Amino acid sequence: MKSTLSFTQLFFKKRLLIALVLSALILLLQNCKKNGPTPTEDLYQQYFEQNILNSDFVVSLADDNGTIITSQYNGWVFKLFKSTYYDGPMTAIKNGVTYNGTWACNADYGKLSISLTQPAVAAELVFINRSWRFTKKELPVMEFAPWGSNAPTRLHMRRL
Repeated sequence: MKSTLSFTQLFFKKRLLIALVLSALILLLQNCKKNGPTPTEDLYQQYFEQNILNSDFVVSLADDNGTIITSQYNGWVFKLFKSTYYDGPMTAIKNGVTYNGTWACNADYGKLSISLTQPAVAAELVFINRSWRFTKKELPVMEFAPWGSNAPTRLHMRRL
């Protein structure tokens, strides 16, 4: 006599099989998940690397609380280099003299901190050395205001 499964037993066996297959699929998909940056972070990184890093910039506007000091930056050329996507070395060059320092950004590239200190801080660099927030990133000009302040201070840097 043949053993036959009842409809209920067959139904539960199929449900168990489906549950096992779905569990295995979920585990497989989780293991294949990318652990790197999100697509948005990838776009920010690509944009920053292609348009900002290793490019020469000059100051096209420096406004220190309503006093225009742009002329102090005539002849200065600034360049950011990459250590990671979020920081690296930086140079400021004028008349063959190179000042070295560092830059750092936050994850969404909304903040840029600049610190130019070697060999010594030139008087003009005191204004530049701070944390800035981007107010516009429409190249060839980057526009900044001081991070965490509503002071009427602005810095515009144009890519050469």
